[in-house]
Amino acid sequence: MSKATYPLKLPLSVKEAAARLAKADGVSLNQWIASAVAQKVGAMETAADFLRQRAGDASGEDFARILDRVAAGAPQAGDERPSEKH
Repeated sequence: MSKATYPLKLPLSVKEAAARLAKADGVSLNQWIASAVAQKVGAMETAADFLRQRAGDASGEDFARILDRVAAGAPQAGDERPSEKH
C-alpha cells in the first residue's frame, strides 16, 4: 500500500478528542485519523453507488415530468417548509 502525507490542521478541541479516542482504541492518532477518513470515504462511496443504482436510467428530464404531474396547491399539514408553518 502506498502512502501519502497531508498536513492536517484541526481545531484544538477536535484534535484533543481524536487523541483521547485513539488512545482508548490503543492506536496512534495518525492511525485513528486514517481509519476515520477511510470509514467516511467508504460511506460516501457506498451512498453514491446506491443512489446511482436507484436512479437507473432516469434523467433530470424524467424527474421534471414527474414533478409536472403534481397538483398545484398548498402542502398538506406537516409538509410545509419551516418558514411557512404557522
